[in-house]
Amino acid sequence: FILGPKVAAFEEAIRKYCGAPNAIGVSSGTDALIAILMALAIGPGDAVITSAYTFFATGGGIARVGATPVFVDIDPETYNISPAALERYLTDFCRRGEDGALREPQGKIVRAIVPVHLFGLCCQMDAIHRISERFQLMVVEDAAQAIGAECPFSGATGRAGAMSEIGYFSFYPSKNLGAAGDAGMVICQDDGLGQRLRACRQHGMEPRYYHHFIGGNFRLDEMQAAILKVKLPFLDDWSAARRRVADIYREEFKRLGLTSELSLPAEPYRDRGLTNHHIYHQYVIRTPQRDALRLHLTRKDIGTAVYYPLGLHEQECFAYLGYRAGDFPETERAARETLALPIYPELSRDAQRYVAEAIAEFFSHRRGGLSTAAP
Repeated sequence: FILGPKVAAFEEAIRKYCGAPNAIGVSSGTDALIAILMALAIGPGDAVITSAYTFFATGGGIARVGATPVFVDIDPETYNISPAALERYLTDFCRRGEDGALREPQGKIVRAIVPVHLFGLCCQMDAIHRISERFQLMVVEDAAQAIGAECPFSGATGRAGAMSEIGYFSFYPSKNLGAAGDAGMVICQDDGLGQRLRACRQHGMEPRYYHHFIGGNFRLDEMQAAILKVKLPFLDDWSAARRRVADIYREEFKRLGLTSELSLPAEPYRDRGLTNHHIYHQYVIRTPQRDALRLHLTRKDIGTAVYYPLGLHEQECFAYLGYRAGDFPETERAARETLALPIYPELSRDAQRYVAEAIAEFFSHRRGGLSTAAP
């Protein structure tokens, strides 16, 4: 039922899909990050840098192993970690000690960078790797929302999760490739690290009942692996269908004259000849009138979501890190203004037109001085 032939077959399928030497199935995307950090012996006294604007598990996983999450701001167009902000933090706030270790202001050793490919769009990985090489840091790709997404990388095409020493995916049911429960996968370039991760997902055990280090119970079960392997061959077609939905939204918003009212998702790699330049795990627009628009759409029976209402630095559980409101202005603005619209492969054009026209109605009322708050 756990770590049997179905898991091995799914790992091999993902390994080939990503073009990576190792794929290690684990119990969730969250556990994938925790297992990676444990396998790298990252813990108390260490710091790991990531985006201030992402799902909680990225920062939470770092904290769970006893390391200190360090947040940096995002690019306002892509919502991904800003290479400029990352380089500025490392240059202005970190110093290399006599022991050769790079330390942040409180003395923690900076060990790794975790860029998050948010909403299905890859980060600027060439820029991030130039920074990581300069400061001698490992890159751990959070590709939980981006399996199959591509971007230009090292003069060729890079695929999310496989452009660094190590990366990971989530197969939570709502993902583009979703299980019937929790599941995840680690992609690893180094065979030795891959073997350590296989042991880590079984309490650091190899062989049976011999424990070389403390790991966890991060095992992928057979049922989830079997379901995911059946679905994997359809993934690229589903992602292509999501891109067609995104194209229709863009057409409708242009037709209705809404492009001056809304910021639409960035597509920086669209004209670079990449098939999966964006996989649109979410379709996220932004407007300063986000909350009023969301209320209007709810009254029109249109489902929406806010990803995410707070930056990680604003979460109560991270108050001990000492961040303040205003530390990451682009993250905070995105948290106030972004709104995810319905998107899935089977979404009809009529349904999209209904969504677009409801948004047009909202802004028409606003321009005419009419309130959309009335029932």
